[in-house]
Amino acid sequence: MCCKHSISTCLILFFTLHWTCLANAKDWPEFRGPLGNGHVTEGTIPVTWSDSENVTWKIEVPGRGHSSPVIADGKIWLTTAIVDELSDQEKQERLAKITNSQGLEIVNSVSLRAICYDQETGQEIYNVELLKPETLEPIHKTNTYASPTPVIHDGKVLFHFGTYGSACVDAKSGELLWQNVGLKIEHQNGPGSSPIVWDGLMITHYDGTDSQFVAALDIKDGSVVWKTERSGAMNPKPEMKKAYCTPTLVQTPRGLEMISPGADWVYGYDPKTGKELWKAAYGELGFSTVPKPVIGHGMAFICTSFMRSRLLAVKYGGTGDVTTENIVWASDSQISKKPSLMLVDNLLFVGNDAGIITCFEATTGKELWRERIGGNFSASPIYCNGLIYFFSEEGKATVIRVADKYEPVAANQLGDGFTASPAVSGDSLILRSQTALYRIDAKP
Repeated sequence: MCCKHSISTCLILFFTLHWTCLANAKDWPEFRGPLGNGHVTEGTIPVTWSDSENVTWKIEVPGRGHSSPVIADGKIWLTTAIVDELSDQEKQERLAKITNSQGLEIVNSVSLRAICYDQETGQEIYNVELLKPETLEPIHKTNTYASPTPVIHDGKVLFHFGTYGSACVDAKSGELLWQNVGLKIEHQNGPGSSPIVWDGLMITHYDGTDSQFVAALDIKDGSVVWKTERSGAMNPKPEMKKAYCTPTLVQTPRGLEMISPGADWVYGYDPKTGKELWKAAYGELGFSTVPKPVIGHGMAFICTSFMRSRLLAVKYGGTGDVTTENIVWASDSQISKKPSLMLVDNLLFVGNDAGIITCFEATTGKELWRERIGGNFSASPIYCNGLIYFFSEEGKATVIRVADKYEPVAANQLGDGFTASPAVSGDSLILRSQTALYRIDAKP
């Protein structure tokens, strides 16, 4: 169960935030789990593991993908991109036609697929082609065409690939139920925003260099229910208008709100209609925004990502432009650009991309401690039984205790590195590395 210090927080979030995702205790149905914040609500996962310790099974995953595993009814789902490569000469010729092509890669074609594995054995159950785009944008070398994490809801698995489309699969049969390829933007660096599901709607961000909006699809057939353009003024340079964030839901006295960071602004929307309720400016340039907001103490905690990431504590529930009155505190020092945050009670943990962890007092922004654990980070952390787990791109998992001083517990090395965030089912830790999927269990 949740540690004793966070039981009330977990229960409040569970019953008010994600009641539409009510699930078996062994389910991990979306990015960052059943609460959407990385908290493990049931079970006791291992603290130590290695290539030779506590690995129940390992399965090679074909293709390329950074999507995190999602789990329901004993099945693990993830996405991957099966790529048809270009020759080196063809790559150079195509990239030469693109302005600002530094760091970009391009391929000939890609098959965007869903793969389902049996949680007990690791055996592949389904391998379904969801989409095969006719045209491809280049992607950044650190990204893939299959980076957004799917959502499992009401017997369906919902997938999103940004401008390349969305799709839905029957979780029991593996049958492809629908596709929607009508919502288009220019990502510049490839897709990254994961969807959420609420009240029969699959809600996704579309923050491109050319246009920026949020949209909701009907999960029954994939039709567009609402679409809302971003309203905040942004930098005139197209590359500074993009973002890759995932929204978060929160219950307020006036009803449910969706906290939705884009470039330069964070917005509050009515998830039922897409109506903009409020917005707050970051105060400095903020784009390519990635970390999913976390909620607590009447505030949304967000990171602005690039160029220099800021951490903002923003009161939700406002009306109109609330920049002046609703930003409670901010920090500009060693803030995450890609990994999401971890909030436990009044302690807010920020593990940044360069392996520096900072612990803040959430209500005031007071910095309590800072420690370098080393490595490079994209994956978001998880919390279980008083411990926080951080997973590096080099394959190191650092476990620390939730405390107002730095207390390391374990350091574990496994596989070829983690970009995808972890998932948890019961007492099992499910990890996707660059090439493989692992089930980790504490052995008696």
